[in-house]
Amino acid sequence: MLKITAIFASLLIAQTPAPSQQFLDLKAQLEKHGFQVVLELPPKRGAYGLLSASRKKIWINPVVFDLNIANPTLIHESVHAAQVCAGNGKIKPLGLKIQPITNARRLFLRYKDTHRQDLEREAYAVQTQSNSFDLAMNLLNKYCKK
Repeated sequence: MLKITAIFASLLIAQTPAPSQQFLDLKAQLEKHGFQVVLELPPKRGAYGLLSASRKKIWINPVVFDLNIANPTLIHESVHAAQVCAGNGKIKPLGLKIQPITNARRLFLRYKDTHRQDLEREAYAVQTQSNSFDLAMNLLNKYCKK
């Protein structure tokens, strides 16, 4: 079964459109700061991206390339990575003053836990800015000094 899963994952990646240069640059920046970024189905069903703070691992679902949301997904997870760095291994809000677009509010308000809402609000806020790539890179450089 494991062999079939590996073959299926290889086929998914083989059919995936090429990542943009911004995606590759952000992935490299995350890896420079000790995060492992893998193009695999995340362990949480239905997730486009997922970060494990304790493992410093980020999963990016290959379907994001077909949906044309690869960059926003990696930017979102990059904010969470900066939150992990700011919390010295424990995820904590950065205290960002920017807000996400109105349509993104339902995506983070669905969480009952206000701590989780704060974390997701920041990730969606950065993800939805016109300069989201630069913001994500700056947050990683500011909080993930290595």
